Amino acid sequence: MKIIIAPLIALTLALPVWAGGETASNPDAQVYFANIKDGDTFVSPVTVIFGLSGMGVAPAGTEKDNTGHHHLLIDRPPLGQGEDGADELSYGIPSDEHHLHFGGGQTETTIELEPGQHTLQLVLGDLGHVPHSKPIVSEMITIIVE
Repeated sequence: MKIIIAPLIALTLALPVWAGGETASNPDAQVYFANIKDGDTFVSPVTVIFGLSGMGVAPAGTEKDNTGHHHLLIDRPPLGQGEDGADELSYGIPSDEHHLHFGGGQTETTIELEPGQHTLQLVLGDLGHVPHSKPIVSEMITIIVE
């Protein structure tokens, strides 16, 4: 029994700790960029299409199981990291030039970006803009704007 438990404890301690709000998510859900990938080059404005599988999209304020709405993080550390990382996981994603909210249930946007390198990450938020208890987060990608 000890032989099995020790590796499980070691594996658990090695995994990243994800907190989130109180709203449950489908553990198999994924959010992703449907039309762009890491390393792509664009001319501004850039159209971004949000992909979601395993859950549905619903406007902010909608209390329905296995739903949420999109947030686009631009040029900032990955969700949960940085100065306000723990707060945004527990209390909600702020709204500013680095945190775009799509509380109307939108599934795409067109954004103006200055020339240069930019990071993008998608996060699904619950009815109150808080990541789910298992956050549904895309990989962070880097794009180049000419």
